[in-house]
Amino acid sequence: MFRVLFLGDIVGEPGRRAVLERLPVIKKEEGIDLVVANGENAAAGRGITPKLAMGLLKAGVSMITMGDHVWDQKEIVDFMELEPRVLRPVNYPDGTPGQGYFIIDTPKGPFGVINVQGRTFMQPPLDNPFTAVKAAIASMREHEEVPMILVDVHAETTSEKVSMGHYLDGEVSIVVGTHTHVQTADEKILPGGTAYLTDAGMCGPAHSVIGREIAPVLKRFETSMPQRFPIEKSGEVQVSGMITDVDEATGHALAVRRFFWQGELA
Repeated sequence: MFRVLFLGDIVGEPGRRAVLERLPVIKKEEGIDLVVANGENAAAGRGITPKLAMGLLKAGVSMITMGDHVWDQKEIVDFMELEPRVLRPVNYPDGTPGQGYFIIDTPKGPFGVINVQGRTFMQPPLDNPFTAVKAAIASMREHEEVPMILVDVHAETTSEKVSMGHYLDGEVSIVVGTHTHVQTADEKILPGGTAYLTDAGMCGPAHSVIGREIAPVLKRFETSMPQRFPIEKSGEVQVSGMITDVDEATGHALAVRRFFWQGELA
């Protein structure tokens, strides 16, 4: 049995601190073999820097997935060419810096991770995510036997994420959604053996509007006038995601459950 922890979007300094402080405890208490985290909001809510990415990797995150904010920090472009453990969506055009999938070696066998971005209500509009993921799976398995694969679907609509789950059922171990920062309650194992969750939620300030200060967001809704939306830095934080047990021989999910922790940091 191979136990995977996937963490939802890490939002700003509170999200980073929460992961850095809580991850060693979570890994020990839950018996985690591998950690994958979405880091596309790690740098003040917009993208990630090489320094922040390396900090998360050194702290025990094995792979970092991204999304529509992947290029918001300009220094990440060259870094993506050097660090394969930080992924950008696989459905960017050929020639885009970095890569959309990677196979990491573990003591229990190879584990593949694919990052893909949806197209509905998402910017920039990318290539077809469904065909791009299928092509990535074929490419990974052309050169190596990889029974265990996780797919992070960074998308706005639940229908697109649910569709991707069924599209990949039986072909990958885990399909998990990110981007909306709100953890959904629909974790399940699909008929073909794939664990699924529409959205893993976020790691960041618990009392906020998806990570941002509440007052300016309310003012924007109330007045329709432009506002700045700083990251909320006070109060409790949360760490949310999903834990999946995978049969390392077949790649089928054996069990899946949501993970959620909320509290004060030291």
